[in-house]
Amino acid sequence: MENQEPEENKSRVVKVESEESWDFYISQATTQGCPVVVHFTAAWCIPSVAMNQFFEELASNYPDALFLTVDVDEVKAVAVKMEVKAMPTFLLMKEGAQVDRLVGANPDEIRKRIDALVQSFRVYVA
Repeated sequence: MENQEPEENKSRVVKVESEESWDFYISQATTQGCPVVVHFTAAWCIPSVAMNQFFEELASNYPDALFLTVDVDEVKAVAVKMEVKAMPTFLLMKEGAQVDRLVGANPDEIRKRIDALVQSFRVYVA
């Protein structure tokens, strides 16, 4: 019984565990026409860790987008492939390609850019 998590603790942010899971999530989102927001983080990076809760809130506010988190120390290949050199880095992706990048912990700016990305999909799909 003690292993059951309360429903409200369910995360909408998907943790990328490997390069294979990265490829899978990106290809799924592309197939489904779903925007992707990626938070590249590291456990030792205080600004990155500070953005985790905010990123969870964003994921709840934008159910039409796929929110991924990548620990650069655990999945180095993806960080290298996406040319991530500082944490936190946020990538916004559409149809499998990066359309925007924001480096640094700037909640207002990341929210504004995600909003624009999601809006572009609503127009795109209509």
